[in-house]
Amino acid sequence: MKSFTTTGVCSREILLDVDDNGIVQNIEFLGGCDGNTHGLENLIKGLPKDIVIQKLKGITCGKRPTSCPDQLAKILEENF
Repeated sequence: MKSFTTTGVCSREILLDVDDNGIVQNIEFLGGCDGNTHGLENLIKGLPKDIVIQKLKGITCGKRPTSCPDQLAKILEENF
């Protein structure tokens, strides 16, 4: 799995593995809201990265301009 540092959110890092077909194989958030990040991990595993980006990009958290889901979408968009 590749490691990506997050910015502007509670999670410190996202570990991510996407296969050659663009399917999210493994994902793990380090830090953040434990229940929410585990829920995201379970929902996202096995989905095409393009679907994940479409559903999560632009989500904010309170007054923050980003969120853990938004950070994940940005990582997928920029790196896979």
